[in-house]
Amino acid sequence: MTNSYDLIPRNSNQTRRIAEYAIQFCRDGIGTPATSVYERTELFHLDSIACGISAISWDTNAPKVLRAEAQTYPCSNEWGVPCFGSAELVQPEKAVVANSAAVREWDSNGTNFGFNPERQATRGEFGHNDFYPVAIAAAQIAQADGECAVRAMICLDEIRGRLAEVFGLKDHKIDHVLHGGIASAAVFGAMVGATADQIESAIGMLVAHYVPFRAIRAGHQLSDSKGASAAITSEMAVLSVRRAMNGFRGPADILRNPQAIFCLFEPPSQPDESPFDLALALDGDDFAVMGMHFKIGLYEHQSAGAIQGLIQILQDNNQLLNAPDAIEQIRIRIYEPAFGIIGDPAKRDPHTRQSADHSMVYIIATLLRKACELGSANWKALMLMPVDYTNQALHHPRTRHFMKQIQFEHGGEEYDRAYPDGIPTSIEIATADDILKSGLVMYPEGHARCPSQELVSLLDHKFQQLLETAINDISEFRVRFGNLRSKSVDEIRELYDFQIHRTGQPID
Repeated sequence: MTNSYDLIPRNSNQTRRIAEYAIQFCRDGIGTPATSVYERTELFHLDSIACGISAISWDTNAPKVLRAEAQTYPCSNEWGVPCFGSAELVQPEKAVVANSAAVREWDSNGTNFGFNPERQATRGEFGHNDFYPVAIAAAQIAQADGECAVRAMICLDEIRGRLAEVFGLKDHKIDHVLHGGIASAAVFGAMVGATADQIESAIGMLVAHYVPFRAIRAGHQLSDSKGASAAITSEMAVLSVRRAMNGFRGPADILRNPQAIFCLFEPPSQPDESPFDLALALDGDDFAVMGMHFKIGLYEHQSAGAIQGLIQILQDNNQLLNAPDAIEQIRIRIYEPAFGIIGDPAKRDPHTRQSADHSMVYIIATLLRKACELGSANWKALMLMPVDYTNQALHHPRTRHFMKQIQFEHGGEEYDRAYPDGIPTSIEIATADDILKSGLVMYPEGHARCPSQELVSLLDHKFQQLLETAINDISEFRVRFGNLRSKSVDEIRELYDFQIHRTGQPID
């Protein structure tokens, strides 16, 4: 199948063109993604559902608050949609904020790094597959079937993924979720019948009124704002679409507006331009979702190289598992911006789950402790789960001992050059007799360019571990959410009507 694209140059009204692309792709069915694109998208969606249901089961704080809030906004007309594990219909922006917050809470679903060297689009902006609840809510409102719902997901990932390749929000201390918000407004509007004018207004409102800065990810101990950032932005995207459809007019042509963030922070070389060209896939297998990455457990994705390196060392030097006291020092080198994010000195002593899962020293120390306790080291055995972030786990004496032995360093230009192609990381473990080295790790398990054939098996294990206490029948749950593309209108409408069990052990 030939790859084809909608090419949107910088001297055009790109906001309008994004709106028109979403309408054509989602509503009109123009474009033929390869089967592999559908399959990859469904795998990311299934992974996100497991993360979201698990977070609700553990009674995590942000999803709990936002789900309770959603119930105070009932909606009995055609706009009503449900939250996870419910048949009650609420306003769509409230269902979206609650469901997206649950999906993102564990920080364990898909990731992109905005890297497309074939098009010289390598700005390396982060992003995550947090926005699928927008596509499902839109499909439910539009009375669309599973084929349309999955196309909406593909479209949403395409828009936000390509924006991540051409504009680095993080370079200006803006949170990466804004790209997802723009995509959410475009896709939600397209699915529920908004015109291109209305979608353009909605995106204009979002960018003019609701820009999230990375202050939500700063501080000595991170808060609910970190995990709920995508959810709140998607809520504003849906609300902006509804306002635009009700007649409110937002600023037009926002990507070329000289006072909006894109041209303000990166002034284009010519007047009446944006800072970038954009190419959105229509046909073939070169969709943004194909370059996105999975997390094999609960950890900040940029620690995946260190995890892979640690597992390799332990597998090659099994004697360490029986003699952990022989370890004198653990040295980790990594690239920027990872070093600044998960190497922040404040995260050397995490006291909250949100800080611990962004702490390189905590993640590696916990894995090493688990490996010593189990006497083995592989991704399935060591897979980090919610129980590894309870208060008891955060203060485990053996974990804290290993944390003190870890020296975490910026690897310098050699490492920086290799990102965002890979996750360049190396780890060394020093004993009295030897220094054990992983070498440079670029493509750990879960990375889109990882050559391993274990991904599906590892994701299946992760799915089972996350849901074993949350769902009555995991086999039935797989059927409910599996092969989403084949689902009928009624099956999409009732997709979230199932029971979620609480663990009885709130983690926050």
